[in-house]
Amino acid sequence: MYKILEIDDVSKNFGGLRAISDLSFCLERQEILGLIGPNGAGKTTLFNLISGFLRPTKGGIKFKGEAIHGLKPHKIVKKGITKTFQIPKPFHSLTLFENVIVSLLPNLRSPGEIQPIREKAQEIIGVVGLKEKKDMFPETLTQGNLKQLEIARALATNPELLLLDEPFAGLTLDEIAHLTSLIQALHQKEISIIIVEHKLRELMKIVQRVIVLDFGQKIADGSPKEIVRNEKVIEAYLGSGGYSLEST
Repeated sequence: MYKILEIDDVSKNFGGLRAISDLSFCLERQEILGLIGPNGAGKTTLFNLISGFLRPTKGGIKFKGEAIHGLKPHKIVKKGITKTFQIPKPFHSLTLFENVIVSLLPNLRSPGEIQPIREKAQEIIGVVGLKEKKDMFPETLTQGNLKQLEIARALATNPELLLLDEPFAGLTLDEIAHLTSLIQALHQKEISIIIVEHKLRELMKIVQRVIVLDFGQKIADGSPKEIVRNEKVIEAYLGSGGYSLEST
């Protein structure tokens, strides 16, 4: 299969602290990968390295075979990688529809193209399931709706790789079920996805593979079934009680 993302021997130091240590892995095109580990394991740092908000101290990152480490975030977005935030950050003075329009404006080449931009925004809002709420303001939306809006704004950049930072945090079970369906639908549109998430029951239902970090190092890489049985993962993250996929 085609490797869309390659992390090659990457380390990241903050002063005397090594947040990521000699990390290597690949992501296949149209794969859904889960990234888990204890707080402080390096998951957010890795997302920031991939999306260009940080530069690696050592090692390289390739996207579709091209080195991207060192590029500024907006250039990485144009390459096809978009990151969502755990806490949604919409423009509160704009409606949902206007928020998506703003994310599409970098694609505007001339004033005459505004109608296609509006049509694209309508399409994206429909994809995420917010068509009936497009004229509402962010403060009137539920937490689940805000997560949908965050994904809508990400989709406006036309990503090939989507980095989802704790998409299920703070959501009800019904909201999680709706967002799960949306993520699976995006996967069918040939978008590759990496998900950082602490809600393992929900995560394990949708990912094909899981990487576990601990103190910035990869301690396991495998299928959900392999991960929940891995002794290193149980010791570092799952605890002595372990975790059962049968409970999902």
